[in-house]
Amino acid sequence: MRIFFPTMAAGLALFAAISFAQQPTSEGPYRVLKTAKVGGEGGFDYVYADSDGRKLYVARGGSSPRVSAFNLDTLEPAGEIPMTNARGAAVDAQSHHGFASSSPVAMWDTKTMALIKTIPVEGRPDGILADDFNHRVYIFSHSAPNATVLDAKDGTVLGTIDLGGAPEQAATDNKGHIYVDIEDKDTVAVVDAKTMKVTAQYSLNGKGGGNAGLALDVKNHILFVACRNPQAMVMIDATDGKYLGDVPIGRGCDGAVFNPKTKECFSSQGDATLTVIKENSPTSFALVQNVKTMPGAKTLTLDSKSGKILLIAAEYGAPSTTAPAPGGRGNRGPMLPGSFSVLVVGK
Repeated sequence: MRIFFPTMAAGLALFAAISFAQQPTSEGPYRVLKTAKVGGEGGFDYVYADSDGRKLYVARGGSSPRVSAFNLDTLEPAGEIPMTNARGAAVDAQSHHGFASSSPVAMWDTKTMALIKTIPVEGRPDGILADDFNHRVYIFSHSAPNATVLDAKDGTVLGTIDLGGAPEQAATDNKGHIYVDIEDKDTVAVVDAKTMKVTAQYSLNGKGGGNAGLALDVKNHILFVACRNPQAMVMIDATDGKYLGDVPIGRGCDGAVFNPKTKECFSSQGDATLTVIKENSPTSFALVQNVKTMPGAKTLTLDSKSGKILLIAAEYGAPSTTAPAPGGRGNRGPMLPGSFSVLVVGK
């Protein structure tokens, strides 16, 4: 649609107002409420909040790979699954079974934190999604097979899915559809959970690329696709992939969540920002705030009961002098001992 300005002054005023509305701001209702230095050695990637079981799971690498659990309310240690070299974790609420995106996949009892079994899978496990509707767990890999589907009740491998590219974050509508970021194709794959087949590939059409975060407003069928290059949150219709809008975000995103109670989407970036986007209507979105977090806090999770956002990060020594690729996560030096932290963001 073309817009005509009656006068030069009016046009400049409106342009300024639009530009100002799109500028990121650190002022707003959200802030870091708590930073808990929980320590521990080893790398890390994804963080997962089991809101029903009140545990926070973090997979750690290094010489002593494990999945560490913390009390979701106090952040005190709550157990761990040792010898598990995973990238992430997820929980099936009905069976109280936890799963790690490791090779083999580790499966445990979330009440006792006792290991139940390990499940051999192919590929290189990375992302993970628990679908409470079908009580299945999806293990994602950048190499074939792109997704391995497990029965959450007993860990049986139900099948694999060719997603057509490298998957990152995924979301479920709890009605039989799984949506998956395809990072190297700038698309979102739509999977029929029953048939375990891809039924559509939604293109971002240049509005965003290197998509690494994905969140879903189930009620209004809106996908929030967090992209690294260009750095944007792209909103598309989950039913047909129609473009709805986009909002700028920070550099190095690696996760997104949607809070249906507040109708806000959150995107975490490695440049120490947490972007908050308000869904005013199914076709109207606004940048609310860029919360200052901590360098490297690129992944996040939502505690659906408290509404708090939890992120993980650590302190590092002098970074490499090599410049990062455009839209990349940036370089960093060695992690400082005991600096691994959990950040709690809320109002």
